Amino acid sequence: MKYKFISWNIDSLNAALTGTSERATLSMAVFDKIASEAPDVLAIQETKLSEDAKKIAKLFDIIATKFPEYAIIHRNSVAPARKGYAGTMVIYKRSLGDPIVTFPEINAPEPMDSEGRMITLEFPNFFVTTVYTPNAQEGLTRLDLRGNWDDQYRTYLRSLDAQKPVFACGDFNAAYTEIDLANPKGNRQSAGFTDQERAKFGELLAAGFTDSFRKLHGNIEKVFPSGQSIYTWFAQRAKTSKINNSGWRIDYWLVSNRVADQVLISEPMDSGERLDHVPILLEFEL
Repeated sequence: MKYKFISWNIDSLNAALTGTSERATLSMAVFDKIASEAPDVLAIQETKLSEDAKKIAKLFDIIATKFPEYAIIHRNSVAPARKGYAGTMVIYKRSLGDPIVTFPEINAPEPMDSEGRMITLEFPNFFVTTVYTPNAQEGLTRLDLRGNWDDQYRTYLRSLDAQKPVFACGDFNAAYTEIDLANPKGNRQSAGFTDQERAKFGELLAAGFTDSFRKLHGNIEKVFPSGQSIYTWFAQRAKTSKINNSGWRIDYWLVSNRVADQVLISEPMDSGERLDHVPILLEFEL
């Protein structure tokens, strides 16, 4: 059976679906494009949802119009973490059946487990799990805490893999190799490209997981033959980052090694002029 999964760090679901700014218009266009793909699973990170039930209901109504016959699972940031921070969501076709849904807590440094960073769905033949990995922050003030998170997350993912194949997606906030960002030399001490973060990501891969993009595309750099960028994130502060293809590849579909050969497509989607994160597409046969 063939499956199509999409992952996207949306950077505020409310802004994308109800905002009136130019950026909101661009975000909605991306959301509509994803809907037109009719993925079996859509995983969203950095939803930034509040605890306002009316606002959430309104957003769910909008989602339902674009994704009929889908179920919605979401997880907010809760105390002691900041409200309206981080957060994740998974939208999946009801025809897939009723998965076992969990909201993993991995014994991460406080308050990371309360920031709504992970959702896992267990289907009969596989797990799909999404993550919004903590950023080491400017000045690398959170680097050691981030390293602790990486260790705990790796242990968790291995526990899933011991049961059945895993499809893990999200914003991992790490560019693994020099060809995963446009300016490696200038970012040696930048969050997401420190030696520690890269080493931890390498340990994750060594624990039994494959970067599906590199599996299919090898050591391709910067752009595909079509001219489309390989990067998944473009800084909003640099208005020409996308035009100049000055990006980072920090969003991934990782898959258990034993199903890596069954991946058919793994690549960023075209998100037009919108800066920040790009949706990433995975298609596989299982």
